[in-house]
Amino acid sequence: MDNKAIATLLYETADLLEIDGQDSFRVRSYRNAAEAIEALPQQVADLVSEPKKLLEIQGIGKGMQANLVMLFKDGHIEAHAELLKKYRPSMLELLKIQGLGPKTIALIWSAYQVSDLEGVEKLAREGKIRTLPRMGEKHEAKLLKAIEDYRRIAGRFLLDVAEGLADKLVEYLLAVPGVEKVTPAGSLRRGRETVGDLDILVTGKGCIEAESRQKITEHLLSFPGLMDIIAQGDNKVSFRHRNGMQVDVRLLPPESFGAAMQYFTGSKAHNVALRQRALKMGFTLNEYSLSRVEDEKPVARKTEEEIYAKLKLDYIPPELRENLGEIEAAATHTLPELIELSDIRGDVHMHTVETDGRNTIEEMAEAARERGYEYMAITDHSKNLAFANGLTDERALAHIEKIRAIGKKMKGIRVLAGIEVDILGDGSLDLSDSVLEQMDIVIASVHSLFNQDRATMTERLLKAISNPNTSLLGHPTGRQLLRRDAYPFDLDAVLKAAAKYRVAMELNSYPERLDLNDVNLRLAKQHGVKIVINTDSHHTSHMEKLHYGVTQARRAWLAKDDVLNTLPAQAFARAMKHGW
Repeated sequence: MDNKAIATLLYETADLLEIDGQDSFRVRSYRNAAEAIEALPQQVADLVSEPKKLLEIQGIGKGMQANLVMLFKDGHIEAHAELLKKYRPSMLELLKIQGLGPKTIALIWSAYQVSDLEGVEKLAREGKIRTLPRMGEKHEAKLLKAIEDYRRIAGRFLLDVAEGLADKLVEYLLAVPGVEKVTPAGSLRRGRETVGDLDILVTGKGCIEAESRQKITEHLLSFPGLMDIIAQGDNKVSFRHRNGMQVDVRLLPPESFGAAMQYFTGSKAHNVALRQRALKMGFTLNEYSLSRVEDEKPVARKTEEEIYAKLKLDYIPPELRENLGEIEAAATHTLPELIELSDIRGDVHMHTVETDGRNTIEEMAEAARERGYEYMAITDHSKNLAFANGLTDERALAHIEKIRAIGKKMKGIRVLAGIEVDILGDGSLDLSDSVLEQMDIVIASVHSLFNQDRATMTERLLKAISNPNTSLLGHPTGRQLLRRDAYPFDLDAVLKAAAKYRVAMELNSYPERLDLNDVNLRLAKQHGVKIVINTDSHHTSHMEKLHYGVTQARRAWLAKDDVLNTLPAQAFARAMKHGW
């Protein structure tokens, strides 16, 4: 069990304790422990064999230490297990509904002893939620809308969740003798912003004979977290993981691996178009091979590259396989040279302990240097984000001096002084212009009043873009994947203004955001607007998430020249002052 899974379990326990009306100090102890473990660079699994080391983690006391030891020994936390037995596991699903927190759930339970989604929805439709304390007709309507939204996105998973499970499966299956390759396919390989289920392809000498395939299957069925076997055959096993994701594992002979990779990577629309092209050329294409129609003889199957080449196409990267013109471009040799992770020279959206980050300026800069970056920027929050201890004008000026002083001491990396300044409801920025103009980079972001109408939000963004100190618009649509839709605004008008004032758009790499998305990134490129790919890191470990942003840029057909933080340090600094 990794740190994220442990933290989730502790957060759930805290919520269940709050629903149960337990002491607030006990509730807080679970949340503190969850936050500490979430930010921990080491894995708890590596520390639990020496329990005293757990006590060195800030936020972990003797009681929580005992809980963690029990978790790795018995597979559960006693309080979590007892509360689930009392309220039933369906209570956890209620906690996923926006606006339905522990206190509201406790009210519903106390009045009606209902602990499942269908039951709560029925109460709301019958007008019974509005009769509870602090509730009302509007709250009831919002709850029904939140349930509808939840059902719409249920069964989807963030990229980092899917990738984390895939990585564990790859490591687990490679341990079996005879397995040579284990590769994720499907929407994860294409880099879709969310994933429905996970496709894993396994090949090697062990996938040829029935007896060795059986050994691989037996090993797979012991995979930690495997909950339900959905289907099991000679070459395929489908199961449900404990996080709810369906996983399909296919065992393939080495000679068909390329054909299977192409087929199971998809997308469906890309594959249909590719099969039509194959038929016109006298071939048939399926998960086993590209074969001649006349005698069914395979002509390509071992690698994807040879399949595309046989169809007289340049190799099409997985991120582009959505039938959006990539086949035509591959046929005419006009596919773009897509941006690579190695092209990124700096990450310029980071928070520190000065506001809501977990690390110091020095620690963030050192981590950026270790990643090989030429430059990075500290961009803490401004004062409107009171819960994040946002900076006032006075604190911001002192913070600039501190960043610059530390930057002078750092060798091998340039440390830029910046800010993530709030765009207020009227479009003005949350710090004085005299302070902002001293920053190397100003990220202007919306963090409040998401329910403004389309015209008001558009004017708000246009005013922020027209401020001469604004370098780029942070997470421009405000969406949070599987949680919150983008706020309404005229993106076309905003991009036209961004091009006019030379304000860049951020591609926020954090898996919960991926904002701008691939469609909007293509629109930005059409308008001539440049992109900056950032992580929005609140901890040094978050910097590794940059590859999710690069993947979205590749899905948008972006090249190195479309992204400003592929520039050398001096050129990037000029670009942040509208010099692009």
